[in-house]
Amino acid sequence: MSEQEYDRLRRAMVSNQLRPNLVANIAVLSAMALVPRETFVGEGQGALAYRDTIVPLGGGRGLNPPAATGRLLDAADPRPGERALVVGAASGYVAALLVTLGCVVTVVDDAAMLATAKAALGGGVAVDFVDGPLAAGAPANAPYDIVYIDGGVERVPSALIEQMVEDGRLVTAILERGVSRLSVGRRAGASVGLRAFADIDTVPLPGFTPAPAFTF
Repeated sequence: MSEQEYDRLRRAMVSNQLRPNLVANIAVLSAMALVPRETFVGEGQGALAYRDTIVPLGGGRGLNPPAATGRLLDAADPRPGERALVVGAASGYVAALLVTLGCVVTVVDDAAMLATAKAALGGGVAVDFVDGPLAAGAPANAPYDIVYIDGGVERVPSALIEQMVEDGRLVTAILERGVSRLSVGRRAGASVGLRAFADIDTVPLPGFTPAPAFTF
């Protein structure tokens, strides 16, 4: 496809997917209209980039649907100069959006996904890449104003909450009986009270399954 065709698809994504799904933050809409989503999918997948669906990236990982990303960013309400942690780099799309929104961005993932994200982002995007378990976050760069968990998890580990500033925002999808519920919360002391606001499919992230409980 040509650049003009991709530009048309981005504008259609904003008008046909994001706005109808209640993404209202003008800065988020502008960033998603600007960042070339087709750069963050595999070779030959450009036509899939703007569909309302998960785009597989290999290894059980994927790029979440535009509506999921837009709603989570809208709920996170990023502001220029804020420090943001992206848990699950995937192909780097959310990191690119947060940089465009003026945030100081750290991403954590395994080496394979970080390599994919680095290749997609290129050398001109200032992002700190951390190789490690998703659930452990990136404590060296904490505290964060925003923690964006880019996928579905069954629980939010305390390690991520501890890396947030007081009243910092956390957005994620909580997996409940096969349903992916987009959720947002703020840190208050040692906890984050999450509020679900939409049911949209997301890619399950590894490493967040609760430990089995003892039964008697």
